[in-house]
Amino acid sequence: MAEIVNLRRARKAKARANAEADANANRVQFGRTKTEKQLTKAEKEAAERKLDGHKRNDDIDD
Repeated sequence: MAEIVNLRRARKAKARANAEADANANRVQFGRTKTEKQLTKAEKEAAERKLDGHKRNDDIDD
């Protein structure tokens, strides 16, 4: 004989599992500390300044 399953409970359990999976993904994506965010921003700005410093200046009017 098959096991009797309450469909409402099964549906809610599945929804909870999906919500937990979404929460874990968001923790990975957005769960950085303020210091980590500032470090990333500083590294990006330094790379942009370095790139701008190496650009040629071809807009000289003759």
